[in-house]
Amino acid sequence: MTAEAIRPRAGDALILVDVQLDFLPGGSLAVPRGDEVVPALNRYVAVFRGLTFPVVATRDWHPPDHCSFRAQGGPWPPHCVAGSDGARFAPLLDLPCEARIVSKATTPDKDAYSGFEGTDLDDWLKRAGVTRIFVGGLATDYCVLNTVRDALRLGYAVFLLLDAVRAVDVQAGDGSRAIDEMRRLGATAIEFDQVFA
Repeated sequence: MTAEAIRPRAGDALILVDVQLDFLPGGSLAVPRGDEVVPALNRYVAVFRGLTFPVVATRDWHPPDHCSFRAQGGPWPPHCVAGSDGARFAPLLDLPCEARIVSKATTPDKDAYSGFEGTDLDDWLKRAGVTRIFVGGLATDYCVLNTVRDALRLGYAVFLLLDAVRAVDVQAGDGSRAIDEMRRLGATAIEFDQVFA
């Protein structure tokens, strides 16, 4: 696909996945080099903001007794508890004031890695006339992967922002395998300079 065919146009939206303090270095569930996605995403935000195209930011917004936490038998330390400092978006993320905020996994008994799971994101995008989405954020092998999977299943064309994702890599290579899977399912992997140089 040519750069011209990829460049944002009417019907496109940018989705920033879970760029929250608990997932950045120093956070309770830090993604290695997770802070590197912030300046990368800001370049895409500037493009979408300049075109007045939709920008969406998903976030984990957990109750204190969420089922994904180890104390409740889940795999993760407590993170992104609703209203906590760790749940805040990265301060250097250039999030437009008009961005749509999508909170997920908000009840104790249900987890949600995808921004579409248990939210109104699909309805909102369809009402906005969105058919293609550009996706970056954290983490490649969990919430980005599941958001992309659901988007493709729901009929969106998906561009994965390779320069604006980072992986947890609980098992070495998880991030690379997640990228391979997203490509296999139909996502187009791009980098900023390839499209906007």
